[in-house]
Amino acid sequence: MIPALRHWLHRRRHPARYAQLDWLLKNQARNREQVLQQQQRDLAGLLAHARAQTPYYAEMLAPFPAGTPLEALPILSKDAVASSLDDLLDRAADRKQVKLGHTGGSTGKPLAFWYDEYKHELMRAGMMRGFMMSGWRPGQKVMYFWGARHDTARGGVFGGGWDDFISAEETIAAVEYSEAKLNAWARRVQDWRPTLLYGYASALSELARYVVAAGMAMPDSLIGVYSTAEMLDDQQRETMQQAFACKVFNQYGCREVPNIAWECRHGQMHVFADLVQLESVEMEGEDRLLVTSLSNRLMPFIRYDLGDSGRLLEGECACGSPFPLMEMGMCRHNDLIRTRDGKQFHPAYFNRLLYGMSRIRQYQWVQTDLDRIVLNLVSAAPLSDATLAGLRATLWRDVATGMRLDVNYLAEIPRSAAGKHRFVIGLRVRS
Repeated sequence: MIPALRHWLHRRRHPARYAQLDWLLKNQARNREQVLQQQQRDLAGLLAHARAQTPYYAEMLAPFPAGTPLEALPILSKDAVASSLDDLLDRAADRKQVKLGHTGGSTGKPLAFWYDEYKHELMRAGMMRGFMMSGWRPGQKVMYFWGARHDTARGGVFGGGWDDFISAEETIAAVEYSEAKLNAWARRVQDWRPTLLYGYASALSELARYVVAAGMAMPDSLIGVYSTAEMLDDQQRETMQQAFACKVFNQYGCREVPNIAWECRHGQMHVFADLVQLESVEMEGEDRLLVTSLSNRLMPFIRYDLGDSGRLLEGECACGSPFPLMEMGMCRHNDLIRTRDGKQFHPAYFNRLLYGMSRIRQYQWVQTDLDRIVLNLVSAAPLSDATLAGLRATLWRDVATGMRLDVNYLAEIPRSAAGKHRFVIGLRVRS
C-alpha cells in the first residue's frame, strides 16, 4: 500500500488527530513573538480554569490574585499529584468518559493521572509534528521499540492491529532482549524498511550495539532514530548513528505531559511552546525543569516538577522553527549521588567513568549508602583488577575517600515497571 493511500485512510480513521495536527502545523508557521503571545493567553486561560474548576487549585491558588506571575505560584510535586488525584480533575468532567493512565515511576515515584480522548489524540498529533521535523511525512513507516507492556498490548498506545497497518506503524515489544531477539529485530528492520525508529534509548542502543558487532547493513530508507523516555548519552547516540547510518534525535516528554520538546535536524531541542510553558529553576543545586501543560484542562499540571534537569537557551535555530530552545541535563532528581559531607554529584560523572569499555553491554550505578555504591554490569568479561583499582582510586579522589565500590555481574539488569533503564540511581530522598 503506497504511503499516500495509507495517509488518506488514516486521516479518515482519525479526523480529530489530523485536525489537531493541522492546528499544530499552523502554529509552527508563526514567528517567535506570535507564539509567545499566544502562550501567555493560553496560560491565563488555563489558570482561570484551574481556579474555577478544580478543587486542588481552588485552594492552592486562593492566596494568589489573578495576574500573579507564573514563577510566584506553587510548584506541583509528584507527591501532590498522587495524594490529590481526584481534586485535580475538572469538576465538570464526565467520569464515564475519562480514563486513568499510569506512569512507570522511572524516578521512583509511579503515579496515576486522568486523561480523555482529546488528550490522547493531541498527544499523537504532537508526535507526528515532532517526526516531521526530521523530514518524515504522514504515511511513511515508523517502527517503535517500546518497553511498557500495557502500551504494546492490544488496545494500548502502540497496540498493533488494523490501525497500525493503515498508519504504517509497527511495534516491537522491547520488554526484554537476548542476542536472538536482537538479531530478529535487526532483520525485521531490514525487511520492513521503516523511515523512522522510535523508542527507549536503552533498547535502541542495545540493538545498535548488536548491529555494529554483527556487521549488519540497515536499510537506506531510514532517515532518523528518535530516542525517548530515558536519558540519551553521547556514547549511545554515536553507536546508534554508526549502526543505522542516519541522524539520531532526542525527544522529551512524559505520560502526564507529552511532547515537551523535540530535536530538529540542526541538533537543537525545541520547546513546543504552543503546548507547554517550560521553566528552569535552580533547586537543590541543579537546574530543575518545571512544566505547565497549556492544553490540558481536564487535569491541570501547573509548574509540575518532573524531577528532570535542564535549562532554557537564548537565540534562534537555523531550522527556522519559532519554538524556544532548551537543553537536557543527564540527570533526574533521584539520580544525584550524595556524600556524607554534603556534596552532590551529577550522574554524567559516573556515566563517563566507563566510556571506552566496549566489552560492557549494560551498566547501572546504584548508591545504597552514603559510603557505598554498587556497579551492576552486563559484560562479555569481568573487569580487570587494574581497571577496578583505577575506578576505586578515582572515586576516592573525586567523590569521597573511603567510598566502597562493589561490582555485580548480571545476565540482565532489571528495568523499571515501564521497561526503562536507569543508568544512575541515587539514594531515595524526599522531594
